[in-house]
Amino acid sequence: MADISIEAVTKRYGALTIIDALSLDIAHGEFFTLLGASGCGKTTLLRMIAGFIIPDNGRIHIDSEDVTRLAAHKRDTGMVFQDYALFPDKTVFDNTAYGLRVRRFSSSQIKQKVHAILERVELGHLAERYPSELSGGQRQRVALARALVIEPRVLLMDEPLSNLDAKLRIQMRDVIRQLQKELDITAIFVTHDQEEALSMSDRIALLRDGKVDQLDTPEGLYARPDTAYAADFVGAANLINVDGIHAAENGVRVDIPGGVLELAQPYASTSQQLAVRPEHITMHTDKAGEPHHTEGVVLYRRYLGVKAVYAVRLPDGQTLNVDMATAQDPAYPEGATVRLSFAPQCRLVAA
Repeated sequence: MADISIEAVTKRYGALTIIDALSLDIAHGEFFTLLGASGCGKTTLLRMIAGFIIPDNGRIHIDSEDVTRLAAHKRDTGMVFQDYALFPDKTVFDNTAYGLRVRRFSSSQIKQKVHAILERVELGHLAERYPSELSGGQRQRVALARALVIEPRVLLMDEPLSNLDAKLRIQMRDVIRQLQKELDITAIFVTHDQEEALSMSDRIALLRDGKVDQLDTPEGLYARPDTAYAADFVGAANLINVDGIHAAENGVRVDIPGGVLELAQPYASTSQQLAVRPEHITMHTDKAGEPHHTEGVVLYRRYLGVKAVYAVRLPDGQTLNVDMATAQDPAYPEGATVRLSFAPQCRLVAA
């Protein structure tokens, strides 16, 4: 296990800044995810931690040891690459044993350690096969076994599930998380997939343009986004342009198109939008019934099995996505006028 400290790290390529004075602290045994869109800098940051890229400024410490300019093979980290990077001419056993041979372990130690880790990833019976004879999920397990067999202080993973089909990705999430917990090592996982990040992580750093947009637990990032970018990237929240924000006795009063909403949130005078998750909107048509915050017109309805997804146009022309459980869905037709109520989980976020 290891703790990791990243202090004001910067990486530039010419005039382009990829990582901009970024700082992070990652705790012993944590499963930490770097999440973000393509080009945000997450892979560059991972490769700086691994030692494949040297930062232009800043420091990186592993267990209080300054490794900023230490060679990659001396950092005691294990790496799982997006394309697995297996040797096609080596068997599963020899691919897994590669790091041990480089470290000059004895033949008996190599045999014992490789067989043990292959059993843990359920590949012991395939030790003599070649990568071309394996499925995508099996190759992914070999790459994981090769990274773990050296008993690294830190396990680094660069989008290791992106080449797998949807069902296998879900299975491998559980395998990776279980092994990381069993071996009690620090793991840093890079992905652009919000579902992977939410389901696997202890904490998530959402990166944007080389900086941390928000650092939080999965629950915190989803339920309490700080910015419009975070609200939209994780969970695809509706972002409503508001007409005004006013201090109120128990928080703020927000003027929205066609109505007013009160939130238990501190008042801020900065430019903000209202973030509303699709599942936090209730639709009804009873004028004398439930209270509502605004009205809208149904543009369309899409049936998705357990839920129906509606697009609803607000009075000012903005469009909201609304999720409704199929069991409670009255199947509002296109053009229907509906009343919209927003749950207390809605929040103002920095625009």
